[in-house]
Amino acid sequence: MTEIEPIINARAELTDGGMPGEPIVLSTRIRLARNLAQYAFPGRSSDEMRRKVQGICFDALEKSELLASSHRLDLEQLDKLSSQVLVERRLISRELTEKPSAAGVTISRDQHLSIMINEEDHLRLQAVRSGFNLRKAWADINALDSELENFVDYAFSRDLGYLTACPTNVGTGMRASAMLHLPGLVFGEHMEQVVRMVNQLGMAVRGCFGEGSEATGSIFQISNQQTLGESEDTILNRLINVLHAIIEQEKNARQVFLENNPSVICDKMGRAFGILMNACLLNSEEAMSMLSMLRLAIDLRMLPEIHRDTVDRLMIESQPGHIQFSAHGEIDPNGRDIARAQYIREQLSKLPPLNYNISNKKTE
Repeated sequence: MTEIEPIINARAELTDGGMPGEPIVLSTRIRLARNLAQYAFPGRSSDEMRRKVQGICFDALEKSELLASSHRLDLEQLDKLSSQVLVERRLISRELTEKPSAAGVTISRDQHLSIMINEEDHLRLQAVRSGFNLRKAWADINALDSELENFVDYAFSRDLGYLTACPTNVGTGMRASAMLHLPGLVFGEHMEQVVRMVNQLGMAVRGCFGEGSEATGSIFQISNQQTLGESEDTILNRLINVLHAIIEQEKNARQVFLENNPSVICDKMGRAFGILMNACLLNSEEAMSMLSMLRLAIDLRMLPEIHRDTVDRLMIESQPGHIQFSAHGEIDPNGRDIARAQYIREQLSKLPPLNYNISNKKTE
């Protein structure tokens, strides 16, 4: 695990409040799929060819001024737990950890940029920003993409755009997404309607770790699906409009709950507060659900804003890989639950009591 210690111990965009925290939107991300011209896609390449591509990509990334002092990792040199921690930090995908050979990643010093090598495509460029900062994330990744074009020759068609392993990524190769905290819509049982609306607009709704993952803690990832025949600005504008609509629905759902069932929502937050401050056993799903309620308490000013970064960080650091990393090795599920509960108690020890005087307050 020594290879990732400098990454875990460094200040990072998502774990240390790189930008001001805010209600509802936890983070935003832009990902670009790129491939090298004249080389078969990773899924159709031999081990030898994958290693050659890995070397070309690592060399190009080392020349980047935007990635100065970055971390370069060969996934074959990492143990399973280290890879899991990187997945939990959203620096790599689960799919990258399952690749047979020559998978790699370069991660910027503050972890807002990460570039996967030989996942589904030769390169997956990713920029992540805390809060609602899609434009900033786009500016970051566009600058890196333009810089890398000086060092590698991308597979590109004048008719289709960037060529990718999956046909749904052909064109811009861009996936833009936001991580939203939507407890109001979940409590009000409106998420099914939101999912239908989002799907009709060409967007996808997933759990916090992407395709196939569960939406624990009322956290959902909203992203575009169409990449062909549209510009990056068009995709971003549509997603931003959809996100604003969802945010308004979430605010309205919270206000309705506050007006109609204030004691119910106060009880949910009070129970979560009590469990997190006193539990001796907490599994990861319980922790996410309870931390979700604590984040809502901050949104409703039942807890001071200064504690938002701590709660957001714990949503990452309470995951199984991080708990085991802190314990310096793999531990069984019961041991993880004990360690998680203790860690959360310690991190939240300075929280003041909840302020229940919220019945007449408007949501943010």
